[in-house]
Amino acid sequence: MVHLQSKGFKIKTNNVSYKELNALKRRLGIPPRLDSCHTGTIGKYIVEGHVPGDVILKFLKEKPQAAGLGVPGMPAGSPGMPSNNPQAYTVYSFDEKGGVAPYQQVRP
Repeated sequence: MVHLQSKGFKIKTNNVSYKELNALKRRLGIPPRLDSCHTGTIGKYIVEGHVPGDVILKFLKEKPQAAGLGVPGMPAGSPGMPSNNPQAYTVYSFDEKGGVAPYQQVRP
């Protein structure tokens, strides 16, 4: 959350149970292969997982025909996941039909 706030995002949190969070993910149409620990919305878009703020800002500027962005799991070195051995990872875009495509490679 601190990372996104540092990029100018205003964050509103809602703590829910694991069961409620999974139900929310399915209702929003997040493909299960992109599941992570955080789910959010910004405007008409969905953000799933540890997506860097700069990538979100780029996505919002482009206004693509997509439902949102996601980073599966919790990659070492992603925002909120400090690591002595950060790894490159992929941010994916996804559509309302469950299609997933690489959006941007992130290198720590």
